[in-house]
Amino acid sequence: MVELIVVMVLAGILAAYAIPKVSGALGARDDAWHDSLQGALRFAQKGAVARRRLTCVTITSTTVTVSSAAVNPASSCTSNINGPNGTSTFASSTNSSSATTVSPSGTIYFQPDGRVTTDGAGTTSANRTITMSGASSITVYGETGYVE
Repeated sequence: MVELIVVMVLAGILAAYAIPKVSGALGARDDAWHDSLQGALRFAQKGAVARRRLTCVTITSTTVTVSSAAVNPASSCTSNINGPNGTSTFASSTNSSSATTVSPSGTIYFQPDGRVTTDGAGTTSANRTITMSGASSITVYGETGYVE
């Protein structure tokens, strides 16, 4: 009985030490996803202006892909832009339980002048808000394409 109590006390001490470390590691993982997503959006906005091409960003709960139009003017993106790891996925989250949403939903279109619009034709500028679990939200301003 004494041995059982000693084991339980030791397990409690280890749990009190380990739980903050695990939650800190999970928070760092969410921060990394936030930073990767923000970097992809900034890359897309700057790339649209530099290439003078429509650039599209598609965000799922765990991945970001960036694509570009082959010619200008265009209303859709046809060529994937490879991310830092050389694949068509520009950024990905290692947290499979992360919940990332774009409001209003859908593809984010960066026009050649840097604006963010609701469609590839560029008729209406719109602010976009990207929210994710465990991290602060990201706002993309429609008229300027500024990512905050």
